[in-house]
Amino acid sequence: MVFGQVVIGPPGSGKTTYCNGMSQFLSLIGRKVAVINLDPANDSLPYPLYECAVNIEDLVKLSDVMMEHALGPNGGLVYCMDYLEKNIDWLQSKLEPLLKDHYLLFDFPGQVELFFLHSNAKNVIMRLIKKLNLRLTAVHLVDAHLCSDPGKYVSALLLSLSTMLHLELPHVNVLSKIDLIENYGKLAFNLEYYTDVQDLSYLQHALGQDPRSAKYRKLTKELCDVIEDYSLVNFSTLDIQDKESVAKLVKLIDKSNGYIFAGMDASAVEFSKIAVRNVDWDYYRYPSFHLFQSCDSHIHKTFWLFNYGSSFASASSNLYV
Repeated sequence: MVFGQVVIGPPGSGKTTYCNGMSQFLSLIGRKVAVINLDPANDSLPYPLYECAVNIEDLVKLSDVMMEHALGPNGGLVYCMDYLEKNIDWLQSKLEPLLKDHYLLFDFPGQVELFFLHSNAKNVIMRLIKKLNLRLTAVHLVDAHLCSDPGKYVSALLLSLSTMLHLELPHVNVLSKIDLIENYGKLAFNLEYYTDVQDLSYLQHALGQDPRSAKYRKLTKELCDVIEDYSLVNFSTLDIQDKESVAKLVKLIDKSNGYIFAGMDASAVEFSKIAVRNVDWDYYRYPSFHLFQSCDSHIHKTFWLFNYGSSFASASSNLYV
C-alpha cells in the first residue's frame, strides 16, 4: 500500500507552501516524499531539492489552453482537469516508479468547483486509488482569517461540507495560517468555537447585527441547519512554521489514511528523530537553496510523546469514508 495526501483548498489558502513544508517535515522524520504538482497554474514551485516528482505542465499548460481555446483561467483549469482525466495513463505511468517507497503529496489547483461540483478531479483520484492501491487523505486548507467574518466562516463550512460529500475520501479540514489570525482583529468567540463548529445559533445572531446580512437571516439559518444536521465538519489548526503544529496534523492524517497501522513501530521511530533533535527549516526556501539548517547535538529534556494506541475518538469527526 502507498500512502499520501490530496491537498486542496481555495486560492491563497497555502497549498503549495503546505506541500513544501510538509515534504520537508516528513523527510526529517525519515519518509521519502514525492510531490506531485497537478496545478497547471503553478508558476513557481518552492519544493525542496527538486521541483517536483511529477509536474502536470509536462502534459498540459494552462497558458497554452487559455490561448488556444480562448478560455479564462477558470474554464482553462476545468479543461486541464478534463484533459488529465482523459490521459490518466500518463499520470499513472509517472507514479508507478514512486510506489515502492515514497509517500505522495498531490498539490491540486485552487479552483474549488473542481472538488464539490465537477467530477473530473474526483475521477482522477478514484482511478489512481483503484489502479495503484493508494491510501489517500484529503487535506482541505481554509485560511484562518475567514473566522474573523461570520459570513465568510459559514461559506467555508459549506465549502468544506460539500467537498467532503463530493470526494468521499478520509478528510481533514485545516485552518491554515493560524499564526496570522490575530492580524485580522479579535474573534467574536474563542478559537475552539470555530474549530469544533459549535452551536451556530450564536453566529446567526452575530450575522443578524450586520445590516448587510440581516435580510438574509432566514437563508443563513437554513444553511446553518444543514451544516449542523450533517455534523461532519470540524477543523484542525496549522502553523506551517511550527514543527509541533505540523507533527500534530501528521498524526491525525496518519490515523485517517491508516499509515500508523501499516507500521506502528516505524511511525514511533520517525517522530523520535524529531524529538531528540533541535531541528528547524525554512518553508519558503526554493530548490536552489540548501534544505536543512545545521542542527546541534543538544538533546531536549522534554520529548514529544505520541500515543498512537489512543482511541479514534479524537479524530473520528475528521474522517469521512
